[in-house]
Amino acid sequence: MSKHLSMLFSRTWIWSFIAAASVFLVTIVFTGGASTVGLAQAALTFGAFSVLVGLGQMLVITLGPGNIDLSVPANMTLAATVSLKVMNVENSMILTGLLVAIGVGIAIGIGNYALIKLLRIPPIIATLSMSFIVQSTAIWTNRGLRIKPPSWLADFTTSSTAGIPNVSLVALVLSVLVWYVINRTVYGRSIAAIGQSIRAARMAGIPIDGTRLVTYLLCAVLASLCGYLLASFSGGAALNMGTEYLLMSIAVVVIGGTAVAGGNSNVPGIWGASLFMFLVVSMLNTYGFGAGIRLILTGLIIIAVIMLPTTRSASKT
Repeated sequence: MSKHLSMLFSRTWIWSFIAAASVFLVTIVFTGGASTVGLAQAALTFGAFSVLVGLGQMLVITLGPGNIDLSVPANMTLAATVSLKVMNVENSMILTGLLVAIGVGIAIGIGNYALIKLLRIPPIIATLSMSFIVQSTAIWTNRGLRIKPPSWLADFTTSSTAGIPNVSLVALVLSVLVWYVINRTVYGRSIAAIGQSIRAARMAGIPIDGTRLVTYLLCAVLASLCGYLLASFSGGAALNMGTEYLLMSIAVVVIGGTAVAGGNSNVPGIWGASLFMFLVVSMLNTYGFGAGIRLILTGLIIIAVIMLPTTRSASKT
């Protein structure tokens, strides 16, 4: 029994769930248990949006040091704005709007990698530059309007199935697909190999450029899907709707156990980290703390998670 427990606790993703459960219990105790069901459903709902952007960011970070996508917030905004304008509150256009959102993601993913590959600039700078272009396009497209989503789509994103929010079910399905791709396909082994050593991966015949292109495409498409669902859930697209997901997409990846240095990804950990981050915010709101404290705490948590493996390694030597 102790052997099985030690094996379980040796998995990095389990700690994010333990942290989430701990914060959940503290919040419930503080509120007297009055909001247990509501808090759980809210955590699953808002955590699902963090999961979607986190999955894409995880794939990019797995490619190795320096790989990160800073265009995620602008991507979400543009995909939401354009898809809602195309749907024009018509239920018959829901599928078309979804395809448009995916198309926006594909275009941004191609643009990101084009800047990285053709101009030979670091991914951080390339995706940051792309975010300015995309955000400017979103502002021009939005023009101060807040178009409502089709009623069927709004009902779907705000409803639950068997007590589980529908957006969480969508995120769960996509998480399973991403887990399968990472662990059971040649592409998944390729991004891990590139993250561990790009020189060794090149010598092994892995198509470096093609693999990186697909990775940035997947990240952009997942961000676009998140924007599409978030705008439908919140009743329309806003120009700042993706702002908080820049830090969040990185935080859930790091806290969830994905190696910052690349070469190793962790899908279950993203769920635990997403729930943890939402519950921390809820707890701080319960105690009356503002957004500034929340951001400071998020930064400290990320630093602690990054430093913990280093501390452990130093203690063993």
